[in-house]
Amino acid sequence: MAEMTQATLTRSTILPKRFVLAGILLGMGFAGFFDGIFLHQIMQWHHMLSSVRPMTNMTDVKVHSVADGLFHAADYGLTIAGVALLWRSHLADELPKSTQPFIGLILLGAGLFNTLEGIIDHEILGIHHVHSGTHFMLWDLAFLGFGIALIITGYKFVERWKNAQESMP
Repeated sequence: MAEMTQATLTRSTILPKRFVLAGILLGMGFAGFFDGIFLHQIMQWHHMLSSVRPMTNMTDVKVHSVADGLFHAADYGLTIAGVALLWRSHLADELPKSTQPFIGLILLGAGLFNTLEGIIDHEILGIHHVHSGTHFMLWDLAFLGFGIALIITGYKFVERWKNAQESMP
């Protein structure tokens, strides 16, 4: 059996920073779009400013629409940056020959988005909650828990890929 050198081992198990950042940014953008489209627009559970500015007239509706639009614009920016980095990583021939680490990084990015957005917007700033009402804190905690679960799952995908690379002859 051929012996694997340390240089070969390192080269095959370390993901390029540009590729890692691309996956994380895409995951964050995707999670933001899911939040904005599904929770804001389809379910109408909250808008960006639900807790600080109740919608009682058309002016409030317009303010919420603009705030939600800015939120979507930020998601769009994250997604564009992720695609651009992924493309540059492709051009530099840095992409691993497996989908597993890419899916893992997307899940990790989505989890980071949910966790950061949940801590900052829901808990620190209090500008909205996942679902208002008497049990809003349970919804917020479930959202944070889901974000943490995505981070762990994404990390495990990447680690499983790295371990498989290390065990290859």
